[in-house]
Amino acid sequence: MSAADFVHLHGHTEYSMVDSTVRIPALMEGCAAARMPAVAMTDLNNVFGLVKFYRKAMAAGVKPLIGVDLRIYNDDEPNRPFTLVLLVQNNDGYRNLSELVTRSFTQGQVRGAPMARREWLTAESCAGLIALSGGLHGDIGHALHANHAAQARELLDGWTTIFPGRFYLELIRTGRAGEEDCVRASLELASASNTPVVATNDVRFLSRDDFNAHEARVCIHDSRVLADSERPRLYSAQQYLRTPAEMAELFADVPEALANTVEIARRCSLDLKLGESVLPAFPVPDGQDEEDFLVAEAQRGLDAALERIFAAREIPKNERAPFRAPYDERLDLELSVIRSMGFPGYFLIVADFIRWARENNVPVGPGRGSGAGSLVAWVLGITDLDPLQHDLLFERFLNPERVSMPDFDVDFCMEGRDRVIDYVAERYGRERVSQIITFGTMAARAVIRDCGRVLGQPYGFVDRIAKQVPFEIGMTLDKALEESEELAELYRDDEEVTAIIDLARSLEGLVRNAGKHAGGVVISPGPLTDFAPLYCEEGGTNVVT
Repeated sequence: MSAADFVHLHGHTEYSMVDSTVRIPALMEGCAAARMPAVAMTDLNNVFGLVKFYRKAMAAGVKPLIGVDLRIYNDDEPNRPFTLVLLVQNNDGYRNLSELVTRSFTQGQVRGAPMARREWLTAESCAGLIALSGGLHGDIGHALHANHAAQARELLDGWTTIFPGRFYLELIRTGRAGEEDCVRASLELASASNTPVVATNDVRFLSRDDFNAHEARVCIHDSRVLADSERPRLYSAQQYLRTPAEMAELFADVPEALANTVEIARRCSLDLKLGESVLPAFPVPDGQDEEDFLVAEAQRGLDAALERIFAAREIPKNERAPFRAPYDERLDLELSVIRSMGFPGYFLIVADFIRWARENNVPVGPGRGSGAGSLVAWVLGITDLDPLQHDLLFERFLNPERVSMPDFDVDFCMEGRDRVIDYVAERYGRERVSQIITFGTMAARAVIRDCGRVLGQPYGFVDRIAKQVPFEIGMTLDKALEESEELAELYRDDEEVTAIIDLARSLEGLVRNAGKHAGGVVISPGPLTDFAPLYCEEGGTNVVT
């Protein structure tokens, strides 16, 4: 079997944050080395890793398939939600997926876990999406496992109505209890209903040797100890990135399940436009456009600024015209560049929320960085510095030969910042405004403490090891072993320390949690879910994207 005869369609990356050690660069290296033509990222209820995954896949010559491992609320057993794997076919599908993921966070969380509701999934809301049943963990799998064949058929009929020609019964063989019975029953159901089947490996780590590190990650998230005999064993050592040859051997009796992975990959073609600026519209008075309004506002601001200078310096009227000439020339030049690069709205938006902040007693900084070189920024009130007086260059801020988004460094008082963000949300629409997500990672000291805990070591013992890691930005365990003689000696001479650090090195740098950027705000020209899903913590009102 060639690599082109199988594609992995169900797999988590580190961005699932609960049960995967798959780093995206390493995933792409593995796929490229095995000459796999495509690979899917179906993280748990999110697409946090989307842009990184898409870029790395394209660079590696691997077709990126975008999806989610969606959890659907189970009315009978809320603690056991159903799984449904959704894969994006096209841009409409991406927008629908974005909306479903957003709703699962903003409306569907149960004890901190985002979940969709069955009634949200309709033919309209799922257009452009391909669905895999989730195997034993889907609602059909649950019914088959309970020997409720009639219920399974009823559920299948419901899904095929929502996903006409786009629903597949998922077959998984990773050695977990009940899987093989589910495969057998799924094949019988597929035959009786003429439903296609597809093989996946429900991937959680890259190689078989990574299983122990994976289990440690699960225990870290669940606050469990590896040796705990009562902890749930939900995964198997076979959930690695199997090669096409291994999958062919595993599903030799169902070759169509392998062929369908390639067919699904062919049906999915999401073309993401990355690196292009998409700017919201600034509300201007009737009869004007953004360019004309910016010119008028800038001219009015310059007139007012020069009047203040004339009065403060007592410049005679006969000397005002020559004093003013370089300002008029500079303003015309800047406005020409701003208009040609399509940024009038950007300047108007920034000036508007800074004006609001000042009028509402929120302290605002004078402006930092290259933006201070813009005369237009000064006359609009974005900055407090006269760039001509200080010989500051506009070209450092905006240059037609180096097209990039303008970047104003705007400082608001920490205590008033949320009020400014709230104003922006009210002005442009709350569905169009969001703060930006950040991701915490397993840093050197913290991951030692985590690994020591899941290995059942005493706190004091682990704390002594962690404190040997130098406290500085960018510190890694490898670097710490080079710089700290005591840590290197402990690692070399104490088997328990060796075990902790080796495990910690395998997990170091993995994404641990999602957070919120302190100051970054996104404003979009339409609903944010047209561009990216939203995230919030349980009960949270502040969404991030």
